[in-house]
Amino acid sequence: MRSTFKILFYINRNKVKADGTTAVLCRISIDGKQTVLTTSIYCNPDDWNSNKGEIKEERANKKLISFRQRIEQTYEKILKEQGVISAELLKNTITEVNSVPMLLLEAGEAERERLRIRSLEINSTSTYRQSKVSQSNLRGYLLTLKMKDIAFTAITEEFGEGYKLYLKSKDYSSGHINHCMTWLNRLIYIAVDRELLRFNPIADVAYEKKAPPKLQHISRNELKLIMERPMPDKLQELTRRAFIFSAFTSLAYVDVKGLYPRHIRRTADGQRYIKIHRKKTDIEAFIPLHPITEQILSLYNTIDDTKPIFPLPNRDRIWYCINEIGFLAGVKGNLSYHQSRHTFGTLLLSAGIPIESISKMMGHTNISTTQVYAKVTDDKISEDMDRLIERRKTMKNKAI
Repeated sequence: MRSTFKILFYINRNKVKADGTTAVLCRISIDGKQTVLTTSIYCNPDDWNSNKGEIKEERANKKLISFRQRIEQTYEKILKEQGVISAELLKNTITEVNSVPMLLLEAGEAERERLRIRSLEINSTSTYRQSKVSQSNLRGYLLTLKMKDIAFTAITEEFGEGYKLYLKSKDYSSGHINHCMTWLNRLIYIAVDRELLRFNPIADVAYEKKAPPKLQHISRNELKLIMERPMPDKLQELTRRAFIFSAFTSLAYVDVKGLYPRHIRRTADGQRYIKIHRKKTDIEAFIPLHPITEQILSLYNTIDDTKPIFPLPNRDRIWYCINEIGFLAGVKGNLSYHQSRHTFGTLLLSAGIPIESISKMMGHTNISTTQVYAKVTDDKISEDMDRLIERRKTMKNKAI
């Protein structure tokens, strides 16, 4: 006989934290017996819909839906494996799954596992890969203090300042130092959310001042070299074509990988264009197709909407390919796939395309992001003028 199973979410309006939020609690009822557990989800009491057991704020409500699904899946699993279930057994299982370690590095490993699972869901491993480096640096710092791990309650502002000095001693860039500090803050705020700490003890530790962004791009001639150099290897040639496609559409690798025939549309006068929401920002990009991109598209799937246009592998697999392509084509320095997107921005600005149009094509959230390309173009013009003036001076001296 199947148990009677009910889930009820509710809040205690009399227990509000200093930030104005209150915890969402969950009451589980099985065969008339009840137990309560915390969801570790918080909301403003005014955002709580008691009739529906929902939160008005979308992000928090998604967490609540996910929590409900986890309870239901755990209930089904226990019932299938053991044949019997109780409210307390279900609570203990859920609590064990969602428990937060009391130590910093342990919490880091738990968070990395969550990021690993998340990376598979969203098909993007960048955050997960970055966390490995940040976790390693945190471990290295603790070893200098002759510690294998540290309790959250033992972390002080001095600990945060010391960690920053440790990172600076390794001659890391300001961006990398900030990534590592962000990881430490992330773990501490998880502990705050789980009420292991009342506040973040390193909240006042300042981040490093970031250097002005330096966009790496290739020149028109270097792009031409890549276009004129087909690759003998099948994966390399696919990567080369995808790189060229990105240079003429501004799409990042993850967007090209997720490009389907439905994203290719046609205007009233027959001009084809791409209309897609960028994976990184969820901003819609509108990109007219260049004849070169039309040629590349003709080689791949533009009919079956159940499959992507380009059969691209995970980005990690093409890292060596893209370097090899740059080397064989004679491009100076190490070639990276994202240089194709930056090349699109600089080439269009050099061609006199309005910055507003470029911003729309690149799917930027703010036009100030696109203006960075204008700075790159201005610097290039300035360097060209300096070389021209120097050349004229040399010619003049020779004439004298």
